[in-house]
Amino acid sequence: MTRIWSYTGENGPEFWPELSQEFYEAAQFPLQSPISLSYEETQPLYKNLTFHYEKQTFSIKNVNDTIHFEPVNTISFVDFLHDRYYLTDIHFHMPSEHIIANEQTSLEFHLVHKNNYGDPLVCAVLFYLTKEPAPSWAEDNNELLFDPSLFLPMNASYFHYEGSLTTPPTDGPVKWFVFDQKNPMSSSLMERFKTDLLPNNRPLQDKKQRLIYYKK
Repeated sequence: MTRIWSYTGENGPEFWPELSQEFYEAAQFPLQSPISLSYEETQPLYKNLTFHYEKQTFSIKNVNDTIHFEPVNTISFVDFLHDRYYLTDIHFHMPSEHIIANEQTSLEFHLVHKNNYGDPLVCAVLFYLTKEPAPSWAEDNNELLFDPSLFLPMNASYFHYEGSLTTPPTDGPVKWFVFDQKNPMSSSLMERFKTDLLPNNRPLQDKKQRLIYYKK
């Protein structure tokens, strides 16, 4: 497949809406992501996001400077407002796309989910690189076996807001849950996956007075 967008140059983020009609129409969604988040601008969130993750097999793919872990089977899911969203993809951005309290981290993982209607829900988890051992998982023929909950922080507090996808087509609405606990990630593991990859974070977008919630 011909690559038509990138993170730099004439096909970079500022030009994405010009690259295709689909990208242009998606960019018209007013609440784009990522955004900068601060605690002072939030309202309390009283609705729970619950995780139902299981150990499963993922295939590894490289798409536009981003490594994707795609579940082979539809097993893991989250529940929000009595609606079930199934895990469809895990990928990461370096450095982080969201900024919390004016701080950007080395890495941001996105756990992408969709319900039966195709509506997206994304959990974003921020990481900093350490010399800690890599997480344990089994690998065979470009597939990995692991429990996706290994990417979740111990502290389940998070921001919640309505936004968009951060890669083209950047359409919405997307239910975003951005966890505020910054977590350690093995630098040796990331060195393995970032070979030949460039920085792949979309610049911050205008918040446009949107409602932002926080769950302690």
